[in-house]
Amino acid sequence: MNKDRTILIADDELYVRELISMILKKEGYQVIEAVNGKDALEKLRTNKIEMVVTDIRMPEMDGIEFTKKLRNISAYSQIPVLMVSSEFYESRKMESILAGVNDWIMKPLITKDLLQVLKDLEHKEYLAQI
Repeated sequence: MNKDRTILIADDELYVRELISMILKKEGYQVIEAVNGKDALEKLRTNKIEMVVTDIRMPEMDGIEFTKKLRNISAYSQIPVLMVSSEFYESRKMESILAGVNDWIMKPLITKDLLQVLKDLEHKEYLAQI
């Protein structure tokens, strides 16, 4: 994993943001936190973000709407997006993938699974640049 990368975490639940942040910082990532999709878009405009981890259900702007907006801004359209959710509905997963989410992981998060998915997303992003 590229340890100097900055990952944006968008989740309305403080303990989830803190948990993911702690896991990623321990791995050497820089982390920026946002409380919803609207806040995440603002953070993107003022920071260099290489990857996004977002919840699906958030107030003001959920993860699907956020991803759609992200994909429509050319400067951010290629940023890998990982959706984390406690929703078990296949239709919501498909909706998020159609919105542009690159991968999906269920809550409660398992550290090794989270890190593996992020590693896979970094590898896909690298291959896309070759």
